[in-house]
Formats: sequence, structure tokens, C-alpha cells
Amino acid sequence: MNALELAERALAHAVGDAQVTVTRERSLLSRFARSAPTQATAVDDVTIHVLAWRDGHTGAAATNLADDASLRDAAVRADAAARASATAAGRAGDHPGPVRPAAGGALGDAAAHDAATAALDPDVAGTALATAFEVCGAAGLEAFGVWTAGEVESAIASTAGVRASERVTDAYMKVIARDARGRSGWASGAGTGHGAFDAAALARDAAAKVRPEDAAELPPGEYPVVLAPDALGSLLDFLGDLAFNGLAHAEGRGALSGRLGATVAAPGITLADAPRSTLTLPRAFDAEGTPKDALTLIEDGVARRVVHDSRSAARAGDGAASTGHATAPGGSPYGPSPTNLVLAGGDAATEAELLAPIERGIYVTRLWYVNPVNEHETLLTGTTRDGTFLIEDGRIVRPLRDVRFTDSVLRILAATEALTSARHLACEADHYGRRFAYGVVCPALRASGFRVTGVSPA
Repeated sequence: MNALELAERALAHAVGDAQVTVTRERSLLSRFARSAPTQATAVDDVTIHVLAWRDGHTGAAATNLADDASLRDAAVRADAAARASATAAGRAGDHPGPVRPAAGGALGDAAAHDAATAALDPDVAGTALATAFEVCGAAGLEAFGVWTAGEVESAIASTAGVRASERVTDAYMKVIARDARGRSGWASGAGTGHGAFDAAALARDAAAKVRPEDAAELPPGEYPVVLAPDALGSLLDFLGDLAFNGLAHAEGRGALSGRLGATVAAPGITLADAPRSTLTLPRAFDAEGTPKDALTLIEDGVARRVVHDSRSAARAGDGAASTGHATAPGGSPYGPSPTNLVLAGGDAATEAELLAPIERGIYVTRLWYVNPVNEHETLLTGTTRDGTFLIEDGRIVRPLRDVRFTDSVLRILAATEALTSARHLACEADHYGRRFAYGVVCPALRASGFRVTGVSPA
């Protein structure tokens, strides 16, 4: 029985308005440290989630059991939770209810399925790890990181008539090469299949960032910066929530509140949510069964749109509608989010071209432990990691001690001077709950200023 058939079976037990979401995950994950495997997991499971509505209030229940008794129990528990919420509130809620189906009938795949990856052959993982160990070992380094691949089948059926299903695959590998003194370098690869990256190339890239020179130290201040795609991807991922969340925007909390139509970034910045782009990890529909389509968010530096699910669109009013960005059935209480961000590339052929005009600055491979400080200002703080270098006279001259930064993402985008034409899918493989792989497609970027507020401990 496929996921949509299971969703239909569960929906048959619904007491009133309801949406059933079925997620079937099959995945492998292999972690490694000090050039040895440390953990291997295999997931083969299904989750049936039932969301029920009563008087504008919602309740939910979930089960991993697909027998009729368990499906009926989940439907009853979801309805009881919705009724309890309505009773406790003592008034009608503001949730608009299940979304109406899109024109054209049932929604299908976004062409993001790779059969070889779906086979989940553990030998592929073993070969990738062995290759990383060999390459790092030849450079006198140890390899740390993770390799993972998965297939996820998702289906939605609702009493409003929504029917949607798709199967997607994804694969990811990161390699951290480290020497005996703790100096480290990073590289990562991701795509809809494990053929999207080469373990040997990733290991060589990570190893090349481990330099023998003692690290220099920069005092706090503002410096020209070149952000590698993984570093820039982290900033844009946060920007997705801080600036384009339609619920925060409707409530006046978002960074673009009162700024749509205004210039918020350099003219070279065009950022879109492109859920069907083959550069990213494509998706056909969101968690409410609303179709996903390309949406320009910043165009030539001008803020154009925020994203919505049904809940945030109802809160926004003025004819707002879901843009297909629900991240949870019925819409997340935290609001919608773009999960297929794509930043247009620029004219620089290589990162060396980005470095060339900088007299003294910083090259950042990736960022770590990043947290928001001020949502309105898109102000973040975090540290650089696994490949931070001093730029002098247009070239990398030596490693830098990692620095703490405290800066605004929009300010950095406004200070952008150049972008590479080549782009990279930047993402992580931290799946808390059911697997949902996503990432940011972005180039490397040069900005005139990056605000350093401290130096990380040695």
C-alpha cells in the first residue's frame, strides 16, 4: 500500500474536518571520527499524522501503526484535542480550516527521486568513508563527519478534497579534516542523489584548508570578507525565517515589516524560493498540500514578497493567500518558511577574483553556533569555523583564529560587492524528527564589511 492509499484509509475514520499526512522514511546514516566509523543507523518507518478542526481550533494525533484500530484511535484523539481546545477557548478560533484543493486534481512528484540512492546500499556509505579516510590520511590528517542518504514518500488527504503525494531522495556528506594540533578544514556536498558529490574531492577540499602556519589573530572591528557558500548559506537560512516569515510579517515582527518595495540589499542580490529548481532539493507541495511554485523574494536588491501558509495568510488579511510554504500540517505556530532558497550568481569566475581587491580581510569557510540577536534587524551572532583565513593584498596568506561575529544579514547583503557565478547547495543533515532535507543554493560572496566582535577561545 502506498502512502496516499494509507492516508485515504486513515481519513475515512475522521470525525469532522481533517487532514491526514503520511510520511514514510527509509534512510541510512554513517558518522565517523578520527578516521573510523562511529555510528550507523537505518530508519524504515511510517508516521500517520491526523489534524482535526473544531470551530477554528485544531488538534492533532499521530501513530506509527497502520491497522484500522490505530487509525481510528488517532482520528478520535485528534478530534478530542480540537474539541478540548475550542472548549477551553470559549470562542471560535481563527484558523481558516483545511485548504481547498488546487485546480488540476491530485499533486504529484517534483522530479527529485534518484533510484540508485533509493536502493540505500550501505556499501556506498562504506566506500565513501573509506575514501575520505584514505585521502585525509595521505595528508597526515584525521577525518570526521557524516554520510547520509534517504528516500521519503509523503502523502496528504483531507476532507476538503486535497490529494497529494510524492517520493523524494536526498544524500549528503560532510568531511572535517583535522591535524594533531586541532586545526581543521571543512567541505560538504549534497543533492537528490549520492552521485551529486565525490567523497575524494570533498576530503581533498577539507584537507587543503588545514594550513601548517600558526594562526594570526584579528582584533574586533569591521573587515572586508569573502564568504564561502556554506557560510553564506547559513546566513540566508536564518534570513528565510527572520525576513520572509509571513506570520511574523503580519504581526509586525518581521524584518521586512514596512519595507516591501524598498531597497534592502545590493543591486546584485536576487533571492528566490525555487522549489522546483534542479539545483536544490525540489518539492511539489507544502505540508498543507498547497502546490509550490517559484517566488521572488528580493529582486535586484528590492524586497518583493514574504511567504505564507493558510494560518499566516488568514492573519495577514487583505486578500493574502498561501504561497505553499507551510512547514507543518495546518501551518506551523512559528509561521511559514522558504525551504528552497536560491541566490542568483554573479560575474566572478572564481573565488580568487573575489579575493583580488581586498587589502586586508577575512575568508570564512563556514559559520557555527549561530543565533538571532534582533529579528527586526536580522542581527545574528556566531563564530567562524573549520577554515578561517587572513586575506592580504588579494590572496589568502595564513590561517586566522576563529572569530565571533555579530552582524545583520541584510546589512551584509547591502554591502555585497561581487558574487561568483558558480553556486553550491549548502545544507546540513540534522533531521530532528522525520527526515526533511532542504538547503540553500548560493555562490561565494564578497562584502565590504563583516563585523567581528571577538576571538574564539584557542
